[in-house]
Amino acid sequence: MTSRVSGRGWAYFGAILGGAVSIAANVAHSYVPPTPPDGAPPVPADWTPQAGAVVGAIFWPVALFVAVEILARVAWPEGRRWSALRFGGLVPVATVAAIVSYKHLSGLLAFYGEDGLTATIGPLAVDGLMVMATGALLATGVRAHTAPAAETVPAPIAEAVPLPVAEVIEPASPAMPETTPAPVIEPASTPDPAPAPMPELDDRSRRAAARKAYRHSVTAGIPLSGAALGRQFGMSDRWGRDRVNEVRAAAARRATTTAPAVPAEVPAAA
Repeated sequence: MTSRVSGRGWAYFGAILGGAVSIAANVAHSYVPPTPPDGAPPVPADWTPQAGAVVGAIFWPVALFVAVEILARVAWPEGRRWSALRFGGLVPVATVAAIVSYKHLSGLLAFYGEDGLTATIGPLAVDGLMVMATGALLATGVRAHTAPAAETVPAPIAEAVPLPVAEVIEPASPAMPETTPAPVIEPASTPDPAPAPMPELDDRSRRAAARKAYRHSVTAGIPLSGAALGRQFGMSDRWGRDRVNEVRAAAARRATTTAPAVPAEVPAAA
């Protein structure tokens, strides 16, 4: 199949070569002076072909080449109607181009003084080359449209063999009334509250606020540690411990000041 597709270059070469010879022969034949009928005046010496005759000589081979390319390159749909449309348009173009090319080339060979046999069979070589090149273009064009991009063979898929499952025989149990289990309610875990952000204070006010906060915690029965007090005010653990010690020292001084005096020992009467 690869050799058929690679031969498309030779098909183009043959089509171009045959088309070029056909165009050259058609144009050259258009410059051959016509033979006047009996009794008609001779053709003038300065006779030249009309432009339409030259254009028509070029048109036939070019029309055939374009028709072949349309037929070979377009991915036509399948069906009899499409086939009739394709080849119904190609056959008239190819037939007219072949007849015109044959007549022009045969007349040109006869004008050049070739014998009758050469003038008769000579154009068949050009027409045969065009027919063969046209068929090769059609064949490789169809192959290019229908050939898959790459033929891949899928790997065989091994069928999964189910493993034997051991049959489990449950022991008979006494019939028990069906009861709906009570839902298990898990205690909601409350995360430790984050310390409230403290307003911006100077160092003296911050210390006073820290001592006040510690006294409130002691009154509430949940005294804060020095580290917790320091974190609450955005300070270090040592700073918090210092405030705790200040509150405790002040409390100790107040306790000493307000303690009742011990009465002096009264001497016994004589």
